[in-house]
Amino acid sequence: MRISESSEDYLERILMLSEKLPVVRSVDIANDMGYKKSSVSVAMKNLRQSGKITVTPAGYIYLTPEGKKIASMIYERHKCFSKWLRELGVDETTAANDACHMEHALSEQSFAAIKEYISRHPVVSSEDA
Repeated sequence: MRISESSEDYLERILMLSEKLPVVRSVDIANDMGYKKSSVSVAMKNLRQSGKITVTPAGYIYLTPEGKKIASMIYERHKCFSKWLRELGVDETTAANDACHMEHALSEQSFAAIKEYISRHPVVSSEDA
């Protein structure tokens, strides 16, 4: 079952924050994404109800195996696309923003094909040519 782009973004952000912080809380997500805590709380409730995260009584948020699988997939796409766009000469901010859109739009098959293509065709700068 496909989940929303917004849910994928939240799961990706939880994964990213969990790599930097000892625990992730709704307030951490809100601060990092620039969202209101109330909006994040609603999203966390939906992710918890759909089995993508667990929330402890202390408010610590953890990805379930299903949530981690989705988050890892989206994060891999983000890193791949933003790196590729930067190598093509796109500035870092634009590359990151564009990667955020691209990471959600592709099927697994198309992403695998693009990833394979990128690995076989490294970007050559005009200085290298």
